[in-house]
Parts: sequence; structure tokens; C-alpha cells
Amino acid sequence: MYRLMGKREIGELGVIDLIVSFLVAEFVTISIEDVKISIFYSLIPLAILMLCQISISHLSMRSKKVRSLFDEKPSVIINRGKINFPEMLKQRYNIEDLLSQLREKSIKNIEEVDYALLESNGRLSVFKKDLFNKEYPLPIVIDGIIDYETLIQIRKNENWLHKELETKNIELDNIFYAFYRNNSLYIIEHKST
Repeated sequence: MYRLMGKREIGELGVIDLIVSFLVAEFVTISIEDVKISIFYSLIPLAILMLCQISISHLSMRSKKVRSLFDEKPSVIINRGKINFPEMLKQRYNIEDLLSQLREKSIKNIEEVDYALLESNGRLSVFKKDLFNKEYPLPIVIDGIIDYETLIQIRKNENWLHKELETKNIELDNIFYAFYRNNSLYIIEHKST
């Protein structure tokens, strides 16, 4: 089932995938424990569960709303070298967790970190400070939807974005991914079909 669902690592499981894993184990246990029950009583719910999971995966790939419903957005724990304590409190993520995950990435000191993001799977993505002070790409538009938190972070507003798009003659709905880096806006458009 995991091969059909496209899973490579248990550590990459999202919330829905984890729930499906528990339910799969439960259905298999039922058929193993009671030999009087036909195996089809387990196979049919397993097949339905697998189809539901695959459907949700496909829907979340196509729809930002569905994706935001099932997948949590990464949380900025360290922003430009400063710890974001309100976000840590919101995520119930303490300083020991942060230091432990930084050590796993061979980082000795928080001062070495420019950005750290707590991903939806619980892993910490870390961007070290760059010697040349290059900024890391910050997503502004994903699938035609503006990320207002990033606009605030780069000290820009929606009007600025619309003016930039107007000069490049690009519609917001046609943007697959747009990011801001080194005071410039970079845009990847949807391929026209």
C-alpha cells in the first residue's frame, strides 16, 4: 500500500498519512486476530482508505485550500538571526528542542543561523548566515495566492507586488511560484496547456 500511495520514508508522513497508517494497522490486526472473519472484511476498508488517501493527495496538489486544510505551513523559528519566541510558544517548541535540532545539523551556536523553519513534519530546516550577505529566497506567491507574511517580512505591500506584476505583464493567477531575493522579484509561471 505504501508503494501505491507513494511514500518513501515514515519521517515524511503528514497528519493524514499517519492516521491512515494507524487505520491500516488496525484493519490488518482485526483480520489476523479473528480467523472466523473473512479477509475481505479487512481488504475492502483498506482499499477504500487507500483510495481516499490518494484522492486527498491529488486534491491537495491541485488546490491551495485543500492543501492548507491538511498541511500546516512551516513556522519561522529564527528570522534574520533572531529567535521568534512568540512562534515557538505557539508551536509548543522549546529552546531545548531548537538547540537539539541545530546540533543535529552540526550547528554549534544560534548565531550561525540566519533562518530556521519548523516544517509541518517536525523537522527543522536551517539556513546558515551567508558570508556574502545574500538573502535566501522568500516565497511571495504560491499557486496564485499571495503570502502576506512574507510581504510584511520584506517590508513591502500588495500594491508593490501588483505594480511589479504589471511591469512584467503577468497576471497573479498565472503565477506558479514567485519569490523575493536580493531586492528582486523572481517569477515562475504556470505552463500554458
